[in-house]
Amino acid sequence: MASLPREQWSSRYGFVMAAVGSAVGLGNMWRFSYLTAENGGAAFVVLYLAITLVVGLPVLLAELTLGRGAQKSPIRALAHFGGNRWKPLGLVFVAAGFLILSYYSVIAGWTVRYALSGIVFGFDGDAAANFGEVATGWDAFGFHLAFMAGTIYIVAHGVSGGIERTAMILMPALFAIVIALAFYASTLEGAGGGYAYYLETDFTKLSELDVWKAAAGQAFFSLSLGMGAMLTFASYLDRNSNLPAESIVIAVADVGIAFIAGLVVFPMIYALNLSSDVGESTVGALFITLPKAFAEMGGVGRGVGGLFFVALVVGALTSAISLLEVVVSAAIDGLGWSRRFAAVVLGATIAVIGIPSAWNTNILGAVDEVANNIFLLGGGFALAIFVGWWMADPEGEVAQGTSGPFWLPIWRNLLRFAVPLFLGFVLYFAIPSTWRTVASLF
Repeated sequence: MASLPREQWSSRYGFVMAAVGSAVGLGNMWRFSYLTAENGGAAFVVLYLAITLVVGLPVLLAELTLGRGAQKSPIRALAHFGGNRWKPLGLVFVAAGFLILSYYSVIAGWTVRYALSGIVFGFDGDAAANFGEVATGWDAFGFHLAFMAGTIYIVAHGVSGGIERTAMILMPALFAIVIALAFYASTLEGAGGGYAYYLETDFTKLSELDVWKAAAGQAFFSLSLGMGAMLTFASYLDRNSNLPAESIVIAVADVGIAFIAGLVVFPMIYALNLSSDVGESTVGALFITLPKAFAEMGGVGRGVGGLFFVALVVGALTSAISLLEVVVSAAIDGLGWSRRFAAVVLGATIAVIGIPSAWNTNILGAVDEVANNIFLLGGGFALAIFVGWWMADPEGEVAQGTSGPFWLPIWRNLLRFAVPLFLGFVLYFAIPSTWRTVASLF
């Protein structure tokens, strides 16, 4: 069967917006600010930036290099450069897309529910009880399916007509909303306490292994690494694209939005004296404490809170699109399916897999741990080994479309030594704790 011509991005700007959209998701506004506040403030930010620079950026560039070089989806890209023995790594990426999107869409459904109810009816003052009703059961199930339907619709319309067009509209809107909310939060009385809590520096936290694990997991989750999303998006690039420049833009935008989100969340919480209500989870901070703050702000809170959750919906949608695209692209390349058929069948399958997470938050939490601690970090570890040691001339592949940056040998050596050593160390301690979480379900 003759293969159809591979789809392409219509512009560099479109690719950048789509890639940034993949990176900027719930991980930025859902996890980063809370993890920063709980793990040393500015010390955690420094650690996160260091891991992003030394580990995240090299793996991001490796994914972009494989995708653009092979012009294929993950399974075939790995086989293109490494032979059939490396196909299982591509399968891991596709499985990660299945697994992560199955529960990610449940959480995204929560954000849709909060955005709609907040704008139309206002936020419930008894936020904890309201979240208990929204998080599981028919509400969660229904919004999970609705969110997946929207994701399927966009991916089914193709790279340029669906994914790129959506990203070019939604991502500038997301940036504008987050910046406007941060400016508003800075005007609130008591905002200084929120900034202090968010960024108070405690370098003693860096001696705790859990802090390093949290920073590494956040870097990989928020940059969409280890799941084949960036590899897949890069496979639609032309051969003259400047991969080092693209990777830096993606990373800077990702870190920037994550940091600014914290400048929104904590000033609002402290301005309303709700700091004691921040629970011991990111979910508590996002879906209980913040809605309570919006409820106490009255009519202003309806508008501000509605915009905040709209921003969350946008981030969730653009990330979900990239996850489904990994799976759909693999089916198009490997099975010869049409895009629309693959999007509907595989999207529906993922929606079914996510049903248990919609009915039990313990299952959702366990799947989240498996995805972050095993699939993403493990996938990044294997990818670094592949590009660093196995792939022939990755530096030459990156240099295509650039003047050949002087630091490319440093990049490859980071993939060969620093990245595997660091990720191997984190995996060594993450696997047992993840196993305990999964075992606790039975």
